[in-house]
Amino acid sequence: MSNKSNGTHGTNGASTLDIQQLFQAAEDEGSLSPAARAVLDVPDLGARIQEGLGIKVDDVQSSEVVLVTFMPDDSGSIQFAGNAQVVRDGHNLVLDALLASRQRDAILTHNRYLNGEVLYPYCPIARAVRMTAQNYQPDKGTPLYDQTVVLLGTVIAKTQELAGSGVPARTVTLLLTDGADQGSTRAKARDVKAIVRDMVAAENHIVAAMGIDDGTTAFRDVFRSMGIEDRWILTPGNDPAEIRKAFLVFSQSAVKASQGGASFSRTAAGGFGKPSP
Repeated sequence: MSNKSNGTHGTNGASTLDIQQLFQAAEDEGSLSPAARAVLDVPDLGARIQEGLGIKVDDVQSSEVVLVTFMPDDSGSIQFAGNAQVVRDGHNLVLDALLASRQRDAILTHNRYLNGEVLYPYCPIARAVRMTAQNYQPDKGTPLYDQTVVLLGTVIAKTQELAGSGVPARTVTLLLTDGADQGSTRAKARDVKAIVRDMVAAENHIVAAMGIDDGTTAFRDVFRSMGIEDRWILTPGNDPAEIRKAFLVFSQSAVKASQGGASFSRTAAGGFGKPSP
């Protein structure tokens, strides 16, 4: 494996890269449009993205990888609705499914809560931290658009870092919320859409979203306005069984997407429904 990544790495193993340089490389290659690049060109965005980059490219053992990325809602409404434990269980269910897959050695995963706290940066699936009552206590707001920009910027930066060292990456990302945006100060839905549109066009990214019914939010409309394709939207009712089922559906798609190029393409085309032949 060649080592062509830009920047250096800290002693703790986390990447310390020039994030805007990675975005510039993506724009130069045509995988990031000027519109999406403008959304990501924010002074302090690089520092927040650094928190999620995690494992050094030199420590990646596989010749190609799949990045599985989570953004669980940690707003107070999750706790108020009694769904904190089922969200923890759902995340852990996905980890277990990926750990049981034959491709587990090629999977890197990262979890950043919706309000910006990083539970764990990109790491091998075997080292991912399980969500517990101690590390997940939803009691904050819903800055959905701002934090989705941070999360997807992290996915793009890690993908670009890996590609720069000759390690192709495909990605599967899950956004989870039980309410519409409240509290974003920088980004709007159209900004997220510019990024998602580029990611989908690159054909190596899946961006999925789950909206847990709160009785008022039209989640399909919210996610569509963010550029997320209808086939990658889940809208479970406010019921633990339905939420667990939705996590199971996502886990099955993530496992299928990790099985190689052709399987990723079929899964991406099929969405949460039946994969295309």
